[in-house]
Amino acid sequence: MITEQEEQIIRKSFCAKTWNETKTRDSWSVFKIMSEFVNGMEKMSQIGPCVAIFGSARTQPENKYYKLAVDIAEGLTKIGFGIITGGGPGIMEAANRGARQGDGTSVGLNIVLPHEQHFNSYIDPDKNINFDYFFVRKTIFMRYSQGYIVMPGGFGTLDELSEAITLIQTNKMVDFPVVLVGSEYWGGLIEWLKKTMLAENMIKEEDFDIFHVVDTKEEAVNVIQEFYNKYAPRPNF
Repeated sequence: MITEQEEQIIRKSFCAKTWNETKTRDSWSVFKIMSEFVNGMEKMSQIGPCVAIFGSARTQPENKYYKLAVDIAEGLTKIGFGIITGGGPGIMEAANRGARQGDGTSVGLNIVLPHEQHFNSYIDPDKNINFDYFFVRKTIFMRYSQGYIVMPGGFGTLDELSEAITLIQTNKMVDFPVVLVGSEYWGGLIEWLKKTMLAENMIKEEDFDIFHVVDTKEEAVNVIQEFYNKYAPRPNF
């Protein structure tokens, strides 16, 4: 965990800047952004097909969704996929733990935050990639994953889920399976999407075909496996 002094430094670095500060810093930050893209792409291109698992960093090991994430990740390794997570605690730790238990590839795309985030011990030592920029990290997630398992989580999880759905909906990304785990947790959101967004013609009925809602390890793994059996060539493992 980071110290209080370190947290203050991080918060200060992200506080609002004057327009002159923004202009001065932006041109130089391009080089840092480029280096993160190049480093991330070079490392991920050598790893092989993986499924990304998203979820809360706050989920404790005794939570049912932590245990389910372990099982799902292990099950995915049994059908030949590695696992990519955000590299931190909670659901991310659970997924990397499951990958390790299944003798599969275990990748962590880590980012420094003022709270919650520190890389977990279940990531393969040579596959822990650090990022300073959320948008670079998210691009790497989306570009190098063959499927998305979305466990219960907070704003960050919703951000990643929305990004994946939007890119698929707009044909900016290959149509990979998106799986929401926990009908009890996600049910209210799905109901709101239908009663509000769909009713107001903000989305279409077919947009609901982009994702699946499941409750068990078997269902989650089967969605990924059946997709590749039916719609896409088998990944080159």
